[in-house]
Amino acid sequence: MEFVSRLRLALFTRTSYGSIMPASTSALLEVDMDLTRTVVGGLGVTGQAVVRALKTRGHEVIAIDDRPELVSAIATKLEVELVSGISETEVRKVLSDASSLILSPGIPEHHPINRIAGLSDLEILSELDLGAQWDERPRIAITGTNGKTTVTHLVREMLCQSGLSAIATGNSEVPFADAVQISPEDCEMFVVEASSFDLERARYFRSDAAAWLNLSPDHLDWHGDFESYASAKAKIFQGQRASDFAVLPVKGDSMAPWLPQLEAQLVTFGLSEGDVCCAGDHLVAHGEQIIAISDLPLSRPHDLLNAAAASALAKSMGVSGQAIGEALSEFEGLGHRMEYLQTIGGIRFFNDSKATTPHATIAGVSGLRNSVLIAGGRNKGLDLTLLETLVPMLDGVVAIGECAEEVSEVFKGALEVLRATSMEEAVRKAREIAASGSGNIILSPACASFDWYQNYEQRGDDFRRIVGQMVKEYQAR
Repeated sequence: MEFVSRLRLALFTRTSYGSIMPASTSALLEVDMDLTRTVVGGLGVTGQAVVRALKTRGHEVIAIDDRPELVSAIATKLEVELVSGISETEVRKVLSDASSLILSPGIPEHHPINRIAGLSDLEILSELDLGAQWDERPRIAITGTNGKTTVTHLVREMLCQSGLSAIATGNSEVPFADAVQISPEDCEMFVVEASSFDLERARYFRSDAAAWLNLSPDHLDWHGDFESYASAKAKIFQGQRASDFAVLPVKGDSMAPWLPQLEAQLVTFGLSEGDVCCAGDHLVAHGEQIIAISDLPLSRPHDLLNAAAASALAKSMGVSGQAIGEALSEFEGLGHRMEYLQTIGGIRFFNDSKATTPHATIAGVSGLRNSVLIAGGRNKGLDLTLLETLVPMLDGVVAIGECAEEVSEVFKGALEVLRATSMEEAVRKAREIAASGSGNIILSPACASFDWYQNYEQRGDDFRRIVGQMVKEYQAR
């Protein structure tokens, strides 16, 4: 509890509970964004949503993209002028008379457009800032290196179980710029998954309840260094007031150097300590038993932390313990996150494609002995030697992707390591290593997917397809 004591924050008070927060309590911030002539960098999913939202409100919009030939049809459909981001001359010309610049998450800090914008003192914004300008509905925001998507969806389920209409948005299938255009009748509250990319550029975004789940190195290829990455995460608490809530792990010493002086009420969570934690055989929130751990479909340590964090956020917004417990009892997890697929000849297959960092892979694989790990892909500048801690759990490793050599070196001399040049080859080689009649084969790459796939979902879907084909082959014997 030393971490909590050092923060010297206002402690959470139970008197804050009692009713669901009405929309009127989340007042618009006083913001001074000039969106009259906005340049949108990147026409991916987020960029398209930003263009639509701005044009709906009558703002002039110009789009910049490094792949004009690939997105020209999209620009035509959006009825937006498109400029090539490859030409610095064109970029300078467009930015010279722009009122603001909103960059998509896929554009890294080292992209030339950031340097050019910096020279002109043009304010760079995040799509999250649009909500601060346009919408007064309550917002819950979640960030963290691992678990934020799961917690986001858990919180949404808890809110819906309580009778609220809520939507999961942000770093998800529904960009925040699209979500704020949904009518209040269909969406009373936003649950925002906030990536470090969005937070890095956010200036005006504020949430009524915010959680920073955990911190370990990630996206260093985008941010440049760990300090910049951590500082971006800490912005989840910016602009919060005394009536808001800040949710943090009770053992969050790694976050302490980057935490601002919080104004919000502190709520802590943990496995055995914190305002929301596991006490005995129950998940407990401020002394109230929420659900028996035996009734949770997912109850490994990282699952319990996710449940505790989500419960802390939902409780902060007035959701009853009963509604929280019901949501937890029905939540069986999301795809590509230690997703059990099939058992073939006694060998269980798990799809953990979402694990794009060593810490995520360690969390997923720990406790599953006699496993064969399929790992590799595009390293994001992270230390893969951390995976050495998994050696006691593993029977072997199949290394894949751009950093297959790096993965091989981590386990060299400790385990049998094979290399594969496709996912199908990787799965079949993993079966060669796996002991017949027992064990697990786990795709948990610890790396990004962009060397072989468009995203981690496509990678996981490919793994799932191959396992499905193997089931048919096994049954046909």
